[in-house]
Amino acid sequence: MADLGGKGATGPDRGPQQPARLEPNSPGPKQQGQAGLDTEGSESEQPELLVVGKLVAAQGLQGELRLLPLSDFPQRFTKAGRRWLQRRQDPPRCVELLGGRQLPGKQLYVVRLAGVDSREAAEALVGEQLLVLASDRPKLARGEFHLLDLIGLEVRLLDQGQSIGRVLDLLHAGNDLLEVELNAEAGGRVILIPFVKAIVPEVQIQAGWIGITPPPGLLEL
Repeated sequence: MADLGGKGATGPDRGPQQPARLEPNSPGPKQQGQAGLDTEGSESEQPELLVVGKLVAAQGLQGELRLLPLSDFPQRFTKAGRRWLQRRQDPPRCVELLGGRQLPGKQLYVVRLAGVDSREAAEALVGEQLLVLASDRPKLARGEFHLLDLIGLEVRLLDQGQSIGRVLDLLHAGNDLLEVELNAEAGGRVILIPFVKAIVPEVQIQAGWIGITPPPGLLEL
């Protein structure tokens, strides 16, 4: 999963192909907090932050919020600790996550933040993004990958050893799809490749490439 980074892989073992744990493909900006909120010091000392979710609605009357996850790591939303909130291009500000839970049968979490004790206070935060330290990368099970580790990898045809392009992104839409930009010799287009073991049997993070065995017609789509 990609944790978006990575979803930036989903699931403990890339089954048919374990998806990559998903988190977004780039850290947020290094910015100072707003007055009256916790900060990390001067701008040059600000940590890199990673967007992992978005607050989408108030939940109940006690200040809880519904959150749409952009990460496959539940602990981003359930484990208490320091997080950041950011609205559009405003500076991120530090908040304390008190806890969270997943809504049964939904791809949503309910979270509780320190100092947010009413529905009105919760509604004022709707639309803001939830961020974590980019350096805080959860451990992965064997066969899982962070999305950030997949971005930029060279894509090779295994049967020929030929390089055909590079990974731009990983999209999570039912099945994980690698967004690949083909090089000029391969057509120069952007295509989507299912991230399943039958099609992507080799993922060599350290070596910087993935190997694919595409079925007929896939590269022409």
